[in-house]
Amino acid sequence: MPQRKNVPAFDPPRHDRTRPQATELSAPFWEGTRGGVLLVQRCDECGTWRWTPQLACPRCWSEATTWAEASGRGSLYSYTIVHRSIDPSRFETPYVLAVVKLAEGPHMLTNLVDCPLDEIEVDMPVAVRFERLDDEFTVYPFTPVKD
Repeated sequence: MPQRKNVPAFDPPRHDRTRPQATELSAPFWEGTRGGVLLVQRCDECGTWRWTPQLACPRCWSEATTWAEASGRGSLYSYTIVHRSIDPSRFETPYVLAVVKLAEGPHMLTNLVDCPLDEIEVDMPVAVRFERLDDEFTVYPFTPVKD
């Protein structure tokens, strides 16, 4: 397991946010986020990085994979601003649902935080910021990077 990085202390969530469902396949990812490390699968045969966790490489179909530490940097590929929450007790609006293209190649569905809505731009550089929900889950929103 990569060395633990700076993860903020537990702050009780402002809302009763739905918790992710860890599976046998995704458990290493969630273990990494708890330690402040963004882990992504990389194919041992062809080197393809992939997200979401899968049993086989979508490029060469190999089942040999390694959870590798990603840089946590990328660019905003696409986004939408959600103004109306399905459940206001769980999600404060507005929030930004984003697709980030990691420097390593794969795209991740996430949230964009700490960015005024009128300053969001496709292709802007972003970096992961870990937010601890509780002792079990740390989520991985991204935030703009000022170059």
